[in-house]
Amino acid sequence: MIRTVPALAALTLMTVPALATSPPAGPAPTVELSTAVRCAALFGLIAGEQARGVADAQRFPPLAQRGREFFVRTGARLMDAEGLDRAAMQARMQAEVARIQTESAAAPDARAFVDAAMQPCLTLLDASVP
Repeated sequence: MIRTVPALAALTLMTVPALATSPPAGPAPTVELSTAVRCAALFGLIAGEQARGVADAQRFPPLAQRGREFFVRTGARLMDAEGLDRAAMQARMQAEVARIQTESAAAPDARAFVDAAMQPCLTLLDASVP
């Protein structure tokens, strides 16, 4: 089960402001960019659990390096597409982390929820960060 926000901070290697409860106002991202943001947040959560040695997270490929690169690229695209500064991009990512954590906690089977969420994200990772 995904449960911690510190993974996002560890992945980005930067100090992040308090957890946002909703994304900042601005133009709606494209479906493709929204998917990339969700995947970047998932990768951050899973990479953090992998780094802490959570056994269940080890079923996914290592995400510390490739996940970080995906996160950086996605953050840059988000900033460019929506004219966001770094703090606003971080708030958007944190809001997605919170959304994933809430959805995972509410799912009847958190493991199945994570597996289903990660499947398309791993495909996207393989296509964009070989």
